[in-house]
Amino acid sequence: MAERDVWDQRMENVVAFVRRRLTGAYQVDEFGFDQDLTDSVFYPLLRYLYRDWFRVEVRGVDRLPETGAALLVANHSGTIAIDALMLALGVHDEHPAHRYLRLLGADLVFRVPGLSEFARKSGGTLACGPDAERLMRSGELVGVFPEGFKGIGKLYRDRYKLQRFGRGGFVSAALHTGTPIIPVGIVGAEEIYPMIGNFKPLARLLGTPYFPITPIFPWLGPLGLVPLPSKWYIEFREPIQTDGRIEEADDPLAVFNLADQVRETIQQTLQDLLKLREEEAARED
Repeated sequence: MAERDVWDQRMENVVAFVRRRLTGAYQVDEFGFDQDLTDSVFYPLLRYLYRDWFRVEVRGVDRLPETGAALLVANHSGTIAIDALMLALGVHDEHPAHRYLRLLGADLVFRVPGLSEFARKSGGTLACGPDAERLMRSGELVGVFPEGFKGIGKLYRDRYKLQRFGRGGFVSAALHTGTPIIPVGIVGAEEIYPMIGNFKPLARLLGTPYFPITPIFPWLGPLGLVPLPSKWYIEFREPIQTDGRIEEADDPLAVFNLADQVRETIQQTLQDLLKLREEEAARED
């Protein structure tokens, strides 16, 4: 397609989007997910990071179901939760059915003006059992990061070492609904904002879990917020079936064992992906 035709198509898409917004010809679901806004604005902007800056490579996408629910459980890192956005975009763009990943976020996300609206409209909701189960019973792909702020707020020296998974609420939700659990490993996010320190007094003042110090932030001001380029890999592992195991949902030991199984699988996936990245880097040299 000629460059002029490409720009003409883009302008037509913009005009059509504005017309839909002005006339209300779009839908928002009960959680606040605005598919039209996500497809037309959020995802196109994120694709520049996904394709050109991080050069994300996805493996094992065939392990995601064509239809129906699944719970994607991933490691969390990067100081700012860009990994969640890249995972959601990767699922949508690489899956043959272009499915949407409904991310579960911490309550802090939904208390911050602007961030809360973005999270809701892009498909996110609060990381709580009832919401997670409602999404899974509706046949959605749901994404959770059990490390929470312990994962994204860890120091660079602890990169790719999984933090504690909490109480395993994601396991209980999957067992209650019979939803398969798919472990996911993400490599590359640890390098975008290498956190070398945490200014705890300022974090307490701001009411945040941590205040990051990186080699370029806060020293370079707003420029320090630009993520460093790195090569990313996202891999989906074999689903862990939970159908017919509802009696285990309220058994703390069963929940702990299954959560530990998922954690070990993710940790092994990270080691495999790190080795793959080293091998590919060596071949390029």
